[in-house]
Amino acid sequence: MIRRSEWKKACDWAWNFVKESGFIVQNKEINSIEIADLGLNEFNITGLHILSLFSTEWVGAKLLILKPNQFFPEHKHPPLEKAKFPGKTEVIRGQWGEFYLVVPGSITCNPKSNPPLHRKRYIDIWHEIVIRPGDQYIISPNTWHWFQAGPEGAIVWSISSKLTDAEDKFKDPQVKRKTIIVDDYSD
Repeated sequence: MIRRSEWKKACDWAWNFVKESGFIVQNKEINSIEIADLGLNEFNITGLHILSLFSTEWVGAKLLILKPNQFFPEHKHPPLEKAKFPGKTEVIRGQWGEFYLVVPGSITCNPKSNPPLHRKRYIDIWHEIVIRPGDQYIISPNTWHWFQAGPEGAIVWSISSKLTDAEDKFKDPQVKRKTIIVDDYSD
């Protein structure tokens, strides 16, 4: 759960961060920002701002926007049997800052990423790929991965086959992918 004032503050921060990075956006796109707080009540540490640019039945593009050192937990984009869909293929391409993408592979010595200590128990993979502006990496369907922004924050493109974020599977059982916004005066 996230309070409406916190949600608004997070949206405004992401919008300003994108504009200050030099990325050209249309004013109406501010309404396309999603705050993925994951139900963990630690959004500034663990979570993600998402600016969806477009989504069709076959392809989608969005910006993943992270605060300095913000972490997004280990997850995968599984197959959807009902739709006979093998899972989302995702291209991550750097736009601004450093982005630490961690995927299956040999353990990286001296990684730049440093996930929150209390979240490490739900991480099984440690092969780090540093994504800087212009760098890209393709994540195959149903592949476990996690990521973290560098010390100045990061903006990366996520270009993928059909957007299926609501179906993501997380290793951390506490994660709830759907964000619930509550009014400030609610208890």
